[in-house]
Amino acid sequence: MGTPSNPEPSLITKLKQRKEVHREKGRIYRAAFVVAGATLVLAGLAMLVLPGPAFIVIPIGLALLALEFTWAEQLLDRSLVEADKAKRKAQDTSPRQRILTGIAIACGVAAFAALAILYDIPLLPVL
Repeated sequence: MGTPSNPEPSLITKLKQRKEVHREKGRIYRAAFVVAGATLVLAGLAMLVLPGPAFIVIPIGLALLALEFTWAEQLLDRSLVEADKAKRKAQDTSPRQRILTGIAIACGVAAFAALAILYDIPLLPVL
């Protein structure tokens, strides 16, 4: 993952350094990290269908679990690398793609507004 064409995200490097220090802590301290990490991952998974910042909470939970478990570290590594690829791909979009995306979003908003008017859907909650 750390090849010149595909550099390792800095968060992964920091996590590996932190893992060495974390292993020297006591069992209760380490167990608290496991509980906190599992709680954050479960909350993040719930946020995939409920309102909330799932794509922020899940990696934080995985980062805590990665201090203890290799599987969580590998999953976090893969997700960070894929997120970095997606970020680069989004930055490399052409002006034409950006314009078309803007038009698609505007059409979606217009369609929602038209349906709200046609079917008398309240846009604001009634107090």
